[in-house]
Amino acid sequence: MRRRQWLVIAGAACAARVAAAQAMRIVVAYPPGGISDHVARLLALRLGIVLQKSVIVENQPGAGGGLALGALARAAPDGNTLVFTAISPLALAPHFGMPAPNVVPVSGVMHTPLLLVGTPALAARNFADMVQEARANTLGLRWATSGVATIGHMALEQVRRELKLDVVHVPYSGGAPQLQDALAGRFELLSTNLAPLQIEYVNSGKLTPLALGAPTRSPFLPTVPTFAEVGAPAANLSSLFGLFAPPGTPAAEVARLNAACAEVLAQAEFRKALAEGGNLPATGSAVEFAREIERQSDANARLAGLMRGR
Repeated sequence: MRRRQWLVIAGAACAARVAAAQAMRIVVAYPPGGISDHVARLLALRLGIVLQKSVIVENQPGAGGGLALGALARAAPDGNTLVFTAISPLALAPHFGMPAPNVVPVSGVMHTPLLLVGTPALAARNFADMVQEARANTLGLRWATSGVATIGHMALEQVRRELKLDVVHVPYSGGAPQLQDALAGRFELLSTNLAPLQIEYVNSGKLTPLALGAPTRSPFLPTVPTFAEVGAPAANLSSLFGLFAPPGTPAAEVARLNAACAEVLAQAEFRKALAEGGNLPATGSAVEFAREIERQSDANARLAGLMRGR
């Protein structure tokens, strides 16, 4: 009896190890608790149902997503390890001295729109009036972002160049301090992610929405035009998030994972969850996702070159 019990226990342990080895692992390149982590966990849950396998979620924050992608480059190319992150480590960071990780794009998941708002220090109530106010201000309007070489900074530089505006960059290292200073009117302009808190400040009149970086207008702020609509199409930027696989992952496996993501992205409940966080779904094939990363990288390279020559 003891031998039989031992065999049963040993067999169960072996089965558990096999199941763990066969489980998919999605590494989120950000800390737990944020909107990106929430979306990644919901995606993992639904991918597990579609793929009929267990999906384990881990968090590996650091270097704006670069740490997780760097580790992914050393993982086995069997389709069982993926990273969920914004494309910045591939399309933006390399043009400011950081190496691009060698990974395979699998699928876009969401666009997080960039929102430009005016603070109490800004008299203008729309984008056109802001442009006039900026041109009348001999010192230049102060424009805060979450830091150098961020999407907000790139939008600022594009607006500066396309509309010939004299604006002063005010880089911050975190979202909370810049929001607090925005509400206090310590600068005139702020580029931030569209999120429930920012929407609340806009709806309460504490911040003035001026333009949105997104493929389309947001249903949460339907009267706010995109940067493209106000004459600054190159500044029409959003943070694109997606899934990546290790280098060498077979094309057939990438296509299979992309199809599974497409099935999840088509689900009404998942799209509702994205919308509740102010995000928009990013659909398309793995090839289209890779092309969009390349397109954004080329645009950022040109802008980075212009900035260095200024």
